[in-house]
Amino acid sequence: YLLNNGKAYHLANGIAVTEFLITKYFFPNLKTWPYVSQFGILLTIASHALRSGAMITAATNFSHAVMSKKEDTHVLVTNGIYSWLRHPSYTGFYYWGLGTQLTLQNPISFVGYSIVMWNFFHQRIPYEEKHLIKFFGSDYINYRKRVGTLIPFIP
Repeated sequence: YLLNNGKAYHLANGIAVTEFLITKYFFPNLKTWPYVSQFGILLTIASHALRSGAMITAATNFSHAVMSKKEDTHVLVTNGIYSWLRHPSYTGFYYWGLGTQLTLQNPISFVGYSIVMWNFFHQRIPYEEKHLIKFFGSDYINYRKRVGTLIPFIP
């Protein structure tokens, strides 16, 4: 499952590698900003830690697929990183993708990644939250009011 993220994901990675190689070999002066790469590395590492922390905290309540049926053992996780961020795994993945493009100093892919990933999460989060409201009712509604996502324009 983790290696089959769809055509758009593989296309984005292919474009990013192509952009990096073209600019590295034909326009090397465009990749002379070491602090951009260093910030990108830090962002990538921090975002990976955030995503991993979310998975560890949620434990058996975490799934890569949106659940449409509540399991008997399914509980609403609001402790740990979930007390600061709603959907911290999504937030981590969003900034991880941007961090990779800063590391590579890929301005075109940076913009492309930000748009494509934002569109994905803009659709996925409301879809998932519809199910979470069905599962947990007012507990989830109140949690959603208290805790944001840190993905721009997705409250």
